[in-house]
Amino acid sequence: MRISQKCQYGLRAIFELALRGRSAPVKVDDIAQAQAVPPRFLEVILNELRKGGFVESKRGSSGGYALARSPRDLTLAEVIEFIEGPIEPVACVEAQTDKRCSLYGNCVFLAVWDEARRAMLDVFERTTLQDLVERSNRKEAYVSSYCI
Repeated sequence: MRISQKCQYGLRAIFELALRGRSAPVKVDDIAQAQAVPPRFLEVILNELRKGGFVESKRGSSGGYALARSPRDLTLAEVIEFIEGPIEPVACVEAQTDKRCSLYGNCVFLAVWDEARRAMLDVFERTTLQDLVERSNRKEAYVSSYCI
């Protein structure tokens, strides 16, 4: 499975909102600049994430976007599956699919594909936005104390 650019942008936008906390809404242009995302594309993604209940929006001059939930309660799996659909390396491991090949049931690879799916899902399900914020803070703390 390859995560699309759209999904990467969505994850980066939500990460930026998690970094900034819930004190005030963040403008699209500020998120776009901080995360190197095209602003017009970001507006579309944030609107979808709003409809999905991941972010809230506020209109007006002091408006912008904020996370709708605590970063501790928001996993990468939720966001990825909302944007991309089910997490799977190949179509035949999808629970309900009509994309099964003629070897389904006798395919030696099926167990491997399913194991890969479960491993990816496990990483995404146990990684929260708060985990990423903490990783980012540790990295900044390390870099800022580095001297030559």
